[in-house]
Amino acid sequence: MNIIDNDLLSIQEARILVENAREAQKKLASFPQEKLDEIVELIAEEIDKHAHELAMMSSDETDYGKSEDKYIKNRFVCKYLPERLRGMTCVGMISQDQQNKTMDIGVPIGVIIALCPATSPVSTTIYKALIAIKSGNAIIFSPHPRAKKTIGKTLDIMIRTAEEHGLPEGALAYLHTVTPSGTFELMNHPATALIMNTGVPSMLKAANNSGKPVIYGGNGNGPAFIERTADIKQAVQDIMASKTFDNGVVSAAEHSVVVDRCIAAEVKHEFQENGAYFMTEEESQKLSSQLFRIDGSVESEMVGKSAQQLAKRAGFSVPDSVRVLVSEQKYVSDMNPFTKETLCPVFAYYIEDDWMNACEKCIELLISEKNGHTLVIHSTDEAVIRQFALKKPVGRVLVNTPAVFGSMGATTNLFPAMTLGSGSAGVGITTDNVSPMNLIYIRKVGYGVRKAEEIANGVLAEKPSSTGDTSLSPTYKLEDLQMLQQILKNVIQGL
Repeated sequence: MNIIDNDLLSIQEARILVENAREAQKKLASFPQEKLDEIVELIAEEIDKHAHELAMMSSDETDYGKSEDKYIKNRFVCKYLPERLRGMTCVGMISQDQQNKTMDIGVPIGVIIALCPATSPVSTTIYKALIAIKSGNAIIFSPHPRAKKTIGKTLDIMIRTAEEHGLPEGALAYLHTVTPSGTFELMNHPATALIMNTGVPSMLKAANNSGKPVIYGGNGNGPAFIERTADIKQAVQDIMASKTFDNGVVSAAEHSVVVDRCIAAEVKHEFQENGAYFMTEEESQKLSSQLFRIDGSVESEMVGKSAQQLAKRAGFSVPDSVRVLVSEQKYVSDMNPFTKETLCPVFAYYIEDDWMNACEKCIELLISEKNGHTLVIHSTDEAVIRQFALKKPVGRVLVNTPAVFGSMGATTNLFPAMTLGSGSAGVGITTDNVSPMNLIYIRKVGYGVRKAEEIANGVLAEKPSSTGDTSLSPTYKLEDLQMLQQILKNVIQGL
């Protein structure tokens, strides 16, 4: 009897993929920005033709979310993302300062390993492929097991199109025999330069242990605060639109709502008018027992389900008009399951006396999950908004906008991204909406504009001539000049 060891097959395939990508990267290094842009445009145009089919396939394979909303995400990365990428220079000369005689040169970071979530498998895969190629990097995907077929088909279409138009073979690839061992091998291979982990927390520890830089678009129980000066109707509509999009599977969605006490009754009524069902304490307990496992992790079979499906599984029923289930809470603690991220149309509801107490509540909520993903504030008081922006341990603060659409750059001017860096605990190397500029390093070029002897002799301390060229004579503090002069004197004397 033949016994096939998938772990060994996966490890061997991973090694081959990275070695091929390393060779492809050498060829990519010679590609001008114009050629990379051409390939990106052609990939986006081709994969867009399959956006609806892949959305349906994704929903069927994973049983997460709504196919019509996944289609919106797919179109977003196929249409809007390429528009924002046009004109962006990532490789070669990216900036030049004629006055100060400096230049910035963009250099691809190298072979990237990409992990994508089962919740948004198609849009995240397309997005990562486009920004990697835009920045001249080879990228290898390790598909999520729950979305393996969908991610594979998405990549097959993109790989065929890219290679037909000049992308080196191996520069865009994926692991076919998917096992944890194969993924570990991809991440730990000496030729791997960077790991992009979007929404796969089970692989975060292994990624960090690899010793490679990690961009982590992680989880978080992002709160939304409705302050007393907010447009209440608009705030509620924004939150409901965001939390129900794709049945709540987007990590940036509002997982908690904090309300100013003086407007709490009006806010609650508005939520109820828009399809929110405020659960009894007993119903909340029943639901929480189904949402989370004993170890505190999310029950995957509850992810991306409708309010009616969630209630039924918890043992109670809600009308067909209900869109979101709400649990009224008072405290944040490790023992309270509603302080955790819920990837479904459920959120916790807190009432605080004023914005200062709300501020503290939001901080508690953000640090309870430690990743500090996204915070939303609905307010017209700029002083309060500024305090929230300055004090919160979070990757991004959104103002008067739905969290899902604002965070991904649809209703804001943030970069259109499906990987949103987390920020409160140093998880990953950036809190950005990840763009091609996060996938390069910048080589600095500086021309000599003065001699070392001149500095040692105190030239910089002299005022420039009123008729001379002062374009290369920046202003220095006297103590800085004195220190620099002494250092250079010591160096010159030692030669």
